[in-house]
Amino acid sequence: MAIPSDRLPMVDGEASLATRAAWLYFAAGLTQSEVADRLNIQSTKAHRLIARASREGMIRVFVEGPVAECVALENTLVERYGLAFCRVAPDLGEGELPLRALALEGASFLRQNLERGEDKIIGVGHGRTLAAVVEQLPQTPARSVQFVSLLGGLTRKFAANPFDVIHRLAERTGAEAYLLPVPVFANSVADRAVLMKQFGIAEVFALARKASLLFVGIGQIHAEGFLVSSGMIRPDEVVELKRAGACADLLGHFFNANGELLDIDLSARATSMEGADLRKHRIVAIGGGLAKVTALRAVLRSGLLHGLIIDEVTAQALATDKLEATSGKGKNNKTKNKRQKGSKRA
Repeated sequence: MAIPSDRLPMVDGEASLATRAAWLYFAAGLTQSEVADRLNIQSTKAHRLIARASREGMIRVFVEGPVAECVALENTLVERYGLAFCRVAPDLGEGELPLRALALEGASFLRQNLERGEDKIIGVGHGRTLAAVVEQLPQTPARSVQFVSLLGGLTRKFAANPFDVIHRLAERTGAEAYLLPVPVFANSVADRAVLMKQFGIAEVFALARKASLLFVGIGQIHAEGFLVSSGMIRPDEVVELKRAGACADLLGHFFNANGELLDIDLSARATSMEGADLRKHRIVAIGGGLAKVTALRAVLRSGLLHGLIIDEVTAQALATDKLEATSGKGKNNKTKNKRQKGSKRA
């Protein structure tokens, strides 16, 4: 199902003036007095407009210079897991869930990707972290790009995913965006087959397979995790997943601690592309928080990832994992991927 491509938000004249004042002040480096002269308004009004722009979230700040400690961690993770690139967000002291740090780094990555314009079809997952990324993304016109959901966006109660990102991307970029209005997990494998053949769904699915970039989150298997809290799976299914050895989720597919993709019923019912199809795509994952170290390590060991965006504290935990460093997993993934290395800050 397509979302109209002309969904950039409507703004009134005063809001437009506030945006222009903020741009002149923060981007062009003018003083408030110079802003007032440029816009032919009083200095007090210029001050008020700039304050409004800041208060209403019109301003997104990106600091592009590399941080030495983060670059060292990026190099370590790239070498250990055979990644093409890694971006480590500096620690902001947020505690267990470094959502703002991840969102800022993820938004910077996505903005740069859209400005380069190399990926014309971008597949996106959903979840709390990706939603935070889009919230930090400034208005970035990308009308030549198509965004497509990589898995269903409804819970089993047929409620909309509370952390939907596809609509927000359409609003931020003006790009065409396509969603899958089906549950994340069908009730049975047979039901999934029926859903995937429905009018419009098959076309969206085909578009997802053509995506040159998949931007996804990584989930952990926990009774209070996102999959359960959002109503996508039941608590008893978490018990079944743990019994099968699952510790990580990526697009409805589950991995054990060794990075092996598990062949289980729940994955077969996921309204996303097949596990074998994942290896045909360039996948960039974003995730962090010490609670996700096991899940992140599992997906990294799978060799599926092209790139990773992670926070500094979690990256440090993975980088100092002595057991991992001596297990040979990283070398195996590096050989398996055979990827041509790109820029570490790609």
